[in-house]
Amino acid sequence: MEYRHLGRSGLIISEIAYGNWLTHGSQVEEDAATACVQAALDAGITTFDTADVYAQTRAESVLGRALKGERREGLEILTKVFWPTGPGRNDRGLSRKHIRESIDNSLRRLQTEYVDLYQAHRFDRFTPLEETMEAFADVVHSGKAHYIGVSEWTADQIRRAHALARELHIPLVSNQPQYSALWRVIEGEVVPACEELGLGQIVFSPIAQGVLTGKYQPGQEPPAGSRATDDKGGSAMIGRYMNDDLLERVQLLQPLAADSGLSMAQLAVAWVLQNPNVSAAIVGASRPEQVAENAKAAGVRLDAEVMAGIEAALAPVAVVDPKRVHDNVPVQRP
Repeated sequence: MEYRHLGRSGLIISEIAYGNWLTHGSQVEEDAATACVQAALDAGITTFDTADVYAQTRAESVLGRALKGERREGLEILTKVFWPTGPGRNDRGLSRKHIRESIDNSLRRLQTEYVDLYQAHRFDRFTPLEETMEAFADVVHSGKAHYIGVSEWTADQIRRAHALARELHIPLVSNQPQYSALWRVIEGEVVPACEELGLGQIVFSPIAQGVLTGKYQPGQEPPAGSRATDDKGGSAMIGRYMNDDLLERVQLLQPLAADSGLSMAQLAVAWVLQNPNVSAAIVGASRPEQVAENAKAAGVRLDAEVMAGIEAALAPVAVVDPKRVHDNVPVQRP
């Protein structure tokens, strides 16, 4: 495993982070989830990402139990707040009330006294940004989080939050966006802003929900049991990639991966790690061997010829419009 600083902060995280968005507490049984966490630890992964909303809060609990007994100082535990976690009008968003209550609930489920990074899971258009950042300052100053981050915020939103964070003396150090060789919306505006401000990217879906593994073949039905056939596993998200032109272009990566001694998944993860503003790529898994395979992308440096080959294959079908930030939508107030 290789390790990088998170942006320009002093926090060091593993290049490959383990995430439990679509698995723990929903797709896989707890024994399998625990085995995946152990495989991550065995591979040298120290960074674990979750959120209060995943599996209706169950994912945090599963992760907390899986990491119990590990040396806490040797881990970086990341979680998020924003999406609804209950039926109440205040069980959502980035109000002071919800943030203060949510951090305590997350810490209880994760069985830890603090998280290393507490992230705003989306931007809340219904709450003044000043209120949100002041609540995050309370969380940091009380010792319940070491650093603050955001997820899927626009460049303008990040700039505004960063200015407030400086005034409040809290470290806003990261953004967690969707990013892959097929989904590049952060490159135009978000990455330049973050480079200027010192934030690093902790990217999710580097394999484009499995599309970049090459398992989805043009002109064929998705494999049984794959994410594209599971309405609980991101089938709506993956639908944007299910067209023959795109899938044919993905197949062009097969020889590039083989010549590099990599699997298709490893090639995809290695590609996002070539971006110097990316601090870590989050991988998920339902089986321990998937974790072990993806972790081997750490430290891989793709040469210029391979990068050019990937660009030639995928640039015509890659999504690059910065206005299409996935799910950057408000939680509707009643």
